[in-house]
Amino acid sequence: MKKFIRIGVDLAKNYFQIHALASEGALAVTRKMTRVKMREFFSRIEPCLVGMEACGTAHYWARELKAMGHEVLLMPPAYTKPYVKRGKNDAVDADAICEAMSRPGMRFVPIKSAEQQATLMLHKTRELLIKQRTMSVNALRGHLSEFGIVAAKGIGHVDELLDLAESDAMLPAAAKTAMRVLAQALEGLDKAIDDLEKEISSAHGQNEVSRLLDQVPGIGKLIASVIAASVPDPSVFKSGRDFAAWLGLTPRQNSSGGKQTLGGITKQGNRYIRKMLVLGATSLLNVVGKRKGALRDWIVGLLAKKPARLVTVALANKLARILWAMMKTGECFRTEMFAKA
Repeated sequence: MKKFIRIGVDLAKNYFQIHALASEGALAVTRKMTRVKMREFFSRIEPCLVGMEACGTAHYWARELKAMGHEVLLMPPAYTKPYVKRGKNDAVDADAICEAMSRPGMRFVPIKSAEQQATLMLHKTRELLIKQRTMSVNALRGHLSEFGIVAAKGIGHVDELLDLAESDAMLPAAAKTAMRVLAQALEGLDKAIDDLEKEISSAHGQNEVSRLLDQVPGIGKLIASVIAASVPDPSVFKSGRDFAAWLGLTPRQNSSGGKQTLGGITKQGNRYIRKMLVLGATSLLNVVGKRKGALRDWIVGLLAKKPARLVTVALANKLARILWAMMKTGECFRTEMFAKA
């Protein structure tokens, strides 16, 4: 069997490019192969280090290659970009991946299991359907307002809007037909979203980490399950601040010469989790007056100096750090920090 010290793989849909090294300084083995040939190639060589970008299908191939005995490293695509020497093609990309994976300071992405990816698929599908529902409601409101039919804001008033349209004798038949089509679409979307949330609740109940995170105030089943699925190994982050930075909740730095300059949050990383944490933090601000404890005192002290919206983001940052510490240590949330008054 052939032996390599490391192999860089550039993933694609049907064709894959590899850049394999038998030893440091040796001439690289480069090859373009199909899906079938790729499986054959890795099954016929000795177990070695394989590097890939953490892009589409990367976690699937990582699980497949690990099952063959190989050690797989996934890297953020942005971190392999500096190692592209010149031009842009599959062979150059595979070379850059092979080089990047050998760097001692490189950061790697934990490999997700099929169950974790399935949970994330539930969340992403739910988010898509919610966007479609919002678009349908906005279209319905916009069209009916052209006929003088309006209702109060909020999705809870959509039924009222539909009743007004049905009872309006002046509304043309064609407009009522279009309105009913949108109403049927909304009904189907509501049912689909409910079904997805039931599946998410089921996945949450079967995941020990997710149930642990659910103890934190403002963190419900949705946030707990998506974080548990997105972070297979919390030890890849050195601290809670690193985890918050991964979510884009830390201030952007533009420091030089020993002078520290901080701006707004970076808004980099996982946008969905960041949005959910901010929503969770907003819910805590609404009940902070009915609570006591260290977390409540911290929020009240910050509210005395800063705008509520800024405090919400700061609280989301703190919640992220608390969640990381709980995942890292397995410790339950200390309820005395935010207990009912």
